[in-house]
Amino acid sequence: MYRVIINRTAEKGMRKMPERIRQKMVVLIDDLEAKGPIQKDWKNFSMLGKDEYHCHLDKKWVACWQCKNDSIIIEVNYAGSRENAPY
Repeated sequence: MYRVIINRTAEKGMRKMPERIRQKMVVLIDDLEAKGPIQKDWKNFSMLGKDEYHCHLDKKWVACWQCKNDSIIIEVNYAGSRENAPY
């Protein structure tokens, strides 16, 4: 079991999401807690770099997270539009 932390940037982005996308984000967080940072079942999941990952929640919305040094702590550091994603 992993522990997921959502930073302020991601929290702010989640507030701007439509409700249906926010619900997908909740499912992603549940999957991260249960299965860890590698989420190959999610659309366009990929590694962004060492210990950094992202996936698409929808055509316009993405989430990014990191899990440093095989830790059990996963930090969601971005949730929002693709246009502003940090990759």
